[in-house]
Amino acid sequence: MQNKDRKPAEEVIVDSVDTFSGHLEALRAVLIKSALTIAVMFIIIFATVSWWFGFIGKGADIVVMGPFEVIRFYFRTSGAISIGLSIPFMLYYLWQFVQPRLIPKDARIMHTMLPLMIVLFLVGLLFGYFVVHPMSYFALINMGEQNFDVLITADEYMSFLLVTTIPLGLVFQLPLVVLFLNYLELLDSELMRSIRKFAYFGLLVITALIAPPDIFSHLLTLTPMILLYEFSIILVKRKEKRDRLKEDN
Repeated sequence: MQNKDRKPAEEVIVDSVDTFSGHLEALRAVLIKSALTIAVMFIIIFATVSWWFGFIGKGADIVVMGPFEVIRFYFRTSGAISIGLSIPFMLYYLWQFVQPRLIPKDARIMHTMLPLMIVLFLVGLLFGYFVVHPMSYFALINMGEQNFDVLITADEYMSFLLVTTIPLGLVFQLPLVVLFLNYLELLDSELMRSIRKFAYFGLLVITALIAPPDIFSHLLTLTPMILLYEFSIILVKRKEKRDRLKEDN
């Protein structure tokens, strides 16, 4: 009897180990494919970096202080663009890993959120690239030229470009984050309305961290963040209404 009782427990342990090993293998495959995608993108972009520079420079007067800064700028540019272009592929690989391990309801929600995540990230990048970056950059340059001879190195320009674009791509994920928290029953529309003032203050702090240090750029960055928060409340209210209708039926 003891041997019979012990055998199922041993089988459960073996199955758990096999399942855990399978998860690790699948996750390693995701990491490998992501790394290979970034590497291939990096090689392609580095080989055509002169063509990409026309989009990055945007008419700004940029100088380099030596040969090492040239190669460093090319590497940073190629790395940033390759990671940005690889994000949709990486999310797809992650979806392939997660999908078989989700219950059908969760799988449907994630299937809807994945394309929205990519679209919102791209919208945030484009908003930073076409609106926040040029307006804040040239506003600060004009301010500096009133009292100084402004000299912008390639390294400083690239840092400024990354700061005014990539964080906005992440900030534009706010509606999806709110919907996910609502799905976990950690947040609802009533709570979001009641903490609106504190949320605005938090968004103001985030803006101070990611936006250039001038009031115009702060307002330019803060406005869409506030609109995204209000849009998130609307999305949560609509979801709650649909959930109530399903419960009534």
